[in-house]
Amino acid sequence: MNVTELRDYCLSLPMVTEDFPFNESILAFKILGKIFAVIDLDNIDWLVMKCDPDYAVELREAHPEITTAWHWNKKYWNQVRMREALTDELIISLLRHSYSEVVKKFTGKIRAGSTINVNGRAVNC
Repeated sequence: MNVTELRDYCLSLPMVTEDFPFNESILAFKILGKIFAVIDLDNIDWLVMKCDPDYAVELREAHPEITTAWHWNKKYWNQVRMREALTDELIISLLRHSYSEVVKKFTGKIRAGSTINVNGRAVNC
């Protein structure tokens, strides 16, 4: 998966925006202002995504291309090497998972505003 495909996929998810919150090369994808994925455009080999803590450990043990994310909370954030053996399908699955992890943390008041489709099911957002 190249950076253009990654960007297009992220922006296809409901209510996702993109911006550069840290500097002009760190592109962040957000749902209602909360980051779920980050890529450094100066080093597109690495993608950072939020993850359930138990699933994060499983992924790191199963895939050497997935490690704890540098400068992020190691419990919740994985760093994925984009140019390794991981399939596009797995990367897309991890992006959907990251998106879902962020959505499920929203308060009831925020989620009451609208409903979105995540992984084939309706999620209040």
